[in-house]
Amino acid sequence: MPQTSTETYSKKERQAMEVLYRLGQATVAQVQAELSEETNYSAVRALLGVLVDKGLASVVKADGARHYLYSPKEPVHKARKGALRKLLATFFDDSPAELAMNLLDPAQNKISVEELEKLQQMIDAHRANQKN
Repeated sequence: MPQTSTETYSKKERQAMEVLYRLGQATVAQVQAELSEETNYSAVRALLGVLVDKGLASVVKADGARHYLYSPKEPVHKARKGALRKLLATFFDDSPAELAMNLLDPAQNKISVEELEKLQQMIDAHRANQKN
């Protein structure tokens, strides 16, 4: 079973996974081009191999090509939920309200009217489900 906790990632592994999630699938050269620091091809190939060994990524040979394509093993929505649970536990004492208050702090963030409306709809729907 893939490990989903951010504790299982080194900084480089996390960066590579971010690239894979953003692109959906990528070659070693594509991941190398996306990494913020200069990293050689062999190091990126080894890094992606570690992610495959940990069960975080999968690899297949591209049809009719010599290169391999790497992709995240779990869907992005599942990874987001795991990362959010870890974020809540680590920084917000498992309190969604504390997280929301930090997100809504006007001194820290600018949230569009559309995003505020969407948040309000979600809060209203959650409140209605709590009453039922």
